[in-house]
Amino acid sequence: MASITPISNSQSLFNKPQIPTLKKPKLQLLSLPISNFSSKKARMVVVSATTAAEKSSNKRYPGESKGFVEEMRFVAMKLHTKDQAKEGEKESQGPPMAKWEPKIEGYLKFLVDSKLVFDTLERIVHKAAFPEYANFKNTGLERSESLAKDLEWFKEQGHAIPEASSPGISYSKYLEELSENDPQAFICHFYNTYFAHSAGGRMIGRKVAQMILNGKELEFYKWDGDLSQLLQNVREKLNRVAESWTREEKNHCLEETEKSFKYSGDILRLILS
Repeated sequence: MASITPISNSQSLFNKPQIPTLKKPKLQLLSLPISNFSSKKARMVVVSATTAAEKSSNKRYPGESKGFVEEMRFVAMKLHTKDQAKEGEKESQGPPMAKWEPKIEGYLKFLVDSKLVFDTLERIVHKAAFPEYANFKNTGLERSESLAKDLEWFKEQGHAIPEASSPGISYSKYLEELSENDPQAFICHFYNTYFAHSAGGRMIGRKVAQMILNGKELEFYKWDGDLSQLLQNVREKLNRVAESWTREEKNHCLEETEKSFKYSGDILRLILS
């Protein structure tokens, strides 16, 4: 932090006039050390700005004390609707799940587009354009293989498997571009996609299975091992990665949450198409 250096007591601000004997003193204009005052003022401005920056850096963000994943969770929960989560602040734009009327055709579109997104995420972390992506290889949360099994099962039941549609293709393309240029934003999508599927996604899967699959549980909603431990392992890795980020980079990551919800919401609505 900059410091204010006081003007030395020994430094004279005025030049004493010499008064000759028996002569009227001459009027003298006093010269003030302007440069010293200007310098002092400049140093005071630096001190003031530094203090303001320190106050800003001391600001605490919701969930920050528990790690950056908790910050991401806090922002994500705010974007849920009131009927999805008690922390939700968004108004529902569609019918509640209890009034859904899904069909196999729409559900297959959802599964195909979901597989495209998970294929993309897994390919990105294995390619690791940024070194931190490599932390998320083989976490146990991967869904591509499970979705492939589910789509094969539907095919065996006589259902035609559709091609990927616009919502999935658009999201996959966006993730590819983001992963090459904006790692903080990409990590936001990575977190929200996997963690949302392990929570609300499972609930949706159970409801849809009861409505149109006679309660069959798809592989998409099964994990090898303890899911809570798998999530905790990834949570710790995410927190470690974010430790090297500046506050501005963390905020940038958080700001991407709404886009993540938009893309995933477009895919989710395929169930009702």
